[in-house]
Amino acid sequence: MEEKRRLILDQALALVDEYGLAAMSMRAVAERVGLTSMALYPYVGGKDAMLDGLVDLLNLELGDEVGKDPADIDWRQRLRALGRAVRGLSRRHPGAYPLLLNRPSPGASWLTAALRATLHDAGVPAATVPRLTRMICAFLLGYTTGEVTGGLPPERTDGPAEDLDGEFDADLEDLIRLVEVTVRVG
Repeated sequence: MEEKRRLILDQALALVDEYGLAAMSMRAVAERVGLTSMALYPYVGGKDAMLDGLVDLLNLELGDEVGKDPADIDWRQRLRALGRAVRGLSRRHPGAYPLLLNRPSPGASWLTAALRATLHDAGVPAATVPRLTRMICAFLLGYTTGEVTGGLPPERTDGPAEDLDGEFDADLEDLIRLVEVTVRVG
């Protein structure tokens, strides 16, 4: 059953990648996997459950990109890797990606858990970890959602528009400095 569920979710994600989230329906996904709409329900539930499944799939892909056990990596490198992985995921799945921001995950998302572990390893006081996790998560998901939906201002005043990669990397460095200051101040 799990294999069939994964096939259905993979096809739902491919459909969203090709035609956008509005094109995803039980009927459209069923056609892609050669089933009737009603035959999908035992595997993925209704449309809301399928959207939750897409969020799970995106979190799995994000975890696979960063690696299963990043604990051996310096927290600064890990935070950079997390940021770049989030941005890469947004570019691979621009239609489905806003679900990470707009749909609550039934449990803690992979990104949230990874950020908490990274901040803990950086030495951030335990009481501050949830707030800093929310702030960094909001930046990563907000910035990258803005990129894929066109919600960010299109023009920059301090350099060429094509230097957004450099801008994103500079923002990651600012986040690292914020964590360092938080650790020093306590």
